[in-house]
Amino acid sequence: MADFKTLDDIGDVTGKKVLVRVDLNVPMSDGAVADDTRIRAAMPTIRELSDKGAIVLLLAHFGRPKGAKNPTQSLSLVIDGVADVLGHSVMFIPDCIGEGAEAGVAVLAPGDVAVLENTRFHAGEEKNDPAFADALAEIGDIYVNDAFSAAHRAHGSTEGIAHRLPAYAGRAMEAELKALDAALGNPAHPVAAVVGGAKVSSKIDVLRNLVGKVDHLIIGGGMANTFLAARGVDVGKSLCEHDLVDTANAIFDAADAAGCTIHLPYDVVVAKEFAANPPTRTVNIHEVAADEMILDVGPAAVEALGDVLKSCRTLVWNGPLGAFEIAPFDAATVALARTAAALTREGSLISVAGGGDTVAALNHAGVADEFTFVSTAGGAFLEWMEGKPLPGVDALKA
Repeated sequence: MADFKTLDDIGDVTGKKVLVRVDLNVPMSDGAVADDTRIRAAMPTIRELSDKGAIVLLLAHFGRPKGAKNPTQSLSLVIDGVADVLGHSVMFIPDCIGEGAEAGVAVLAPGDVAVLENTRFHAGEEKNDPAFADALAEIGDIYVNDAFSAAHRAHGSTEGIAHRLPAYAGRAMEAELKALDAALGNPAHPVAAVVGGAKVSSKIDVLRNLVGKVDHLIIGGGMANTFLAARGVDVGKSLCEHDLVDTANAIFDAADAAGCTIHLPYDVVVAKEFAANPPTRTVNIHEVAADEMILDVGPAAVEALGDVLKSCRTLVWNGPLGAFEIAPFDAATVALARTAAALTREGSLISVAGGGDTVAALNHAGVADEFTFVSTAGGAFLEWMEGKPLPGVDALKA
């Protein structure tokens, strides 16, 4: 695992101004926080530092203001949401650099928590401008990054500042990095990966990276149709990127060379329309009619995939197996997720999942809390699965 310092290494922080990068880019409804998941994720770090007498200064972005102040994207809107979760008052400071920030910080006492204004109100944030990173560092003594979800961005508050102050990983960042290391960095083999979703084009880099790292690659969702087509299967009017058949064949070849087994469905659930509870058939992949579309993996294939997971020690999951948003095409995703959860409960499987639809799918299956780790990071999780460097993580390396 990357050698980075955590709060265990931070020492005495009494009276120290600790700049903590968190993810406060939360959904809003009628002027209030609609989902406080990201706020709650940062609480262990915030509380630990506050309890130790630090002056806790929260850095975050909110929306895409493009380097200009916009009252509809002010972090003042989330102050009440942060205070509600924390259980006591939180101060708002109307800038994150300069005199406006320094004046607000000056009145804070040890243990206080404050939210600084949206870092993206300054053009230097997204440009990772050295002058902006310098200005951020001016108001703090120590930097803590607790926002893995922003770690794939080389921005002033995620990367630049980490080179200017003593830098540490917060508790949420630490948990994420340890889980990801257990999943693909130094995993217990055999390793299985489930990769689903609509299109191969959005996951090409993920698939190319995974075939060299995992023992079993389970491909589902609409993207499986492109791989079936590459194997000569007529997928009817299913979603299929026929122009990427050569890419699919190259991934098959890379998997063969690496000793990775690719698993595709051999029975599927088909319908003539994509709608809730239409007439369906469960058929062998070679029996899909010209006017039918594949919308889920069939029960026989799901049972076989469950047997694959039973032979594995580690699972990485990104994307649903079928069109899980609409019944009955959620059946395969739910069944395999519940198998993975049961194996995790028994202690035979380390299960790590992440990416937008994945979290929704596991919540739908009722098993998100039973996986070893579920990342809500979205883009950062995907880039990690692609094997790309994450600037915000690399900047923390000791």
